[in-house]
Amino acid sequence: MNGIGVIAVTARGRAAAERLVAAWPGEARHVTAERPADALRAAFTECGAVVSFLAIGATVRVLAPLLADKTADTPVVCVDEATQHAVAVLGGHHGANDLAHRVSEVLGSRPVVTTASDAVSVTPLDSYGDDAGLTIEDRGPLAAVGAAVLSGEAVRIEGAGEWPLPPLPDNVAPAVPADRAAAVVRVSDRTGEAAAPGVPTLTYRPPSLVVGVGAARGVSAGEVGRLVDQTLRDEGLAPGSVRGVATVDLKADEEGILAAARERGWEVTCYPAADLSGMEVPNPSETVRAEVGTPSVAEAAALRCAAEAGRGGGAVAGAGEGVRGSDIGAELVAAKRKSDNATAAVARLAPRGRLAVVGLGPGARDLATPRAVAELRRASVVVGLDQYLDQVRDLLRPGTRVVASGLGQEEERARTAVEEARTGAAVALIGSGDAGVYAMASPALDFAGADIDVVGVPGITAAVSASNLLGAPLGHDHAYISLSDLHTPWEAIERRLRAAAEGDFTVCFYNPRSKKRDWQLTRALEILAEHRPPDTPVGHVRQASREGERATMSTLDRMLAGGVDDVDMFTVVIVGSSASRTVAGRFVTPRGYRWSG
Repeated sequence: MNGIGVIAVTARGRAAAERLVAAWPGEARHVTAERPADALRAAFTECGAVVSFLAIGATVRVLAPLLADKTADTPVVCVDEATQHAVAVLGGHHGANDLAHRVSEVLGSRPVVTTASDAVSVTPLDSYGDDAGLTIEDRGPLAAVGAAVLSGEAVRIEGAGEWPLPPLPDNVAPAVPADRAAAVVRVSDRTGEAAAPGVPTLTYRPPSLVVGVGAARGVSAGEVGRLVDQTLRDEGLAPGSVRGVATVDLKADEEGILAAARERGWEVTCYPAADLSGMEVPNPSETVRAEVGTPSVAEAAALRCAAEAGRGGGAVAGAGEGVRGSDIGAELVAAKRKSDNATAAVARLAPRGRLAVVGLGPGARDLATPRAVAELRRASVVVGLDQYLDQVRDLLRPGTRVVASGLGQEEERARTAVEEARTGAAVALIGSGDAGVYAMASPALDFAGADIDVVGVPGITAAVSASNLLGAPLGHDHAYISLSDLHTPWEAIERRLRAAAEGDFTVCFYNPRSKKRDWQLTRALEILAEHRPPDTPVGHVRQASREGERATMSTLDRMLAGGVDDVDMFTVVIVGSSASRTVAGRFVTPRGYRWSG
């Protein structure tokens, strides 16, 4: 199954379908047949998603005999003849809801999403923790538990605090007593945890376990499989939480191990004996050391693989003695078990918190990237400047904890975000523009160690937004310089100014002027004027893409003659190079190439 199949019958439908195919080259394709119903059935069975320019009733009647399960059915979106609405009809949570929005972006229609959780912005339970690898063991209680969550009933949640998961509404809490819970949401890799009679319990299996296996040459898949299954049963560990099998590389071609893993849908990871020999394990064997070069295969491989999985695939210490699982983020939960020709052990990884450093863009909602919006909706904790948080509160899912602080508290925000991530939470630290440009990424990454996962989400910077309002001033080499001397000595700023002036860069000034810092911009312009003609274009934009936006074109001599008075901390100032010019009222820095043709 691949791509998006597009079905259309009428002339208007075909015209709209052409727009989708043109907008998504290589992804969307027309599916045709002598009869529209045959085309629709073919698209449903052959494609990863379907956009049907047919009535919902007709679409459902054709596809009804092909429907199997809500988690497996191909996502389908229906678009009306006037392209006013794009309706997610089938497979909402596994693609149709998002597809309805994508279709609407191209056609200018309105996405219609009727799944209850999406309608009230609650994290859908059927995709809860998908990107963290969680799977639902039994979908039977899904509807009843989902109804309790959406109805505001008291729902107990267990084990979720150990994983960086999205938020659920405040009525879903670990503090809800078991005897008062209308439903239970459980995140666990253990079996045998009983549910209260009559209380629907939805169990998610996290990918937390690694099975280590050692074996004699020629071992059968049946023997390996029986030993592994029995080890998991004896320790009350869920097979659904096993993420893979690990062994020594001398067994990389051992078909008994490979086949047993393949039958259970598990991948096999192999390690050189030298990488396993330093692992501290409870049951080392000198006999095994003599045979394969490490005193432990099953226990050592399980610990090492679990530690690397917990680090997102990052390497851990290899050779050398005394490497303990607790030091590298793994614990042995099932010590070595033996059969005649195989050994097995199980390790559990320590999940890591997740910090997303998110740039919100310059202010306008449509200049915030879809990835930034997705990260805000995924985070259970959002940390940021109070005024930036006010811009995005409507995007946050119910249950999101917000940590706000004021101007001048950047270090506190960065430390708070990192500490929240270290507790295992999914955290978003927000800033305006791009978080890596004069914003929160730098201080946060100064504090963040290797014990958390960090994701950077790009944003449109104030400079880029201002540049596009002025024309194309950043068309060739340019430099960004902050004129704030709160954290950087003015002597250092002035050295950079002189270097940019002598290098003939277009210069973009951040933090150009405030009530207390009212002379720095003029001095910066004077330094540039030593290397620029007086009529060099200068543009300044206040509140780019926000209410009160104002873009002003000027020149270097006019700015020095008193044109700085309108500039403040909400303004970006761009000074051209010696090659910059004004064309039809627009600020242009030529790219400096010879154009042909």
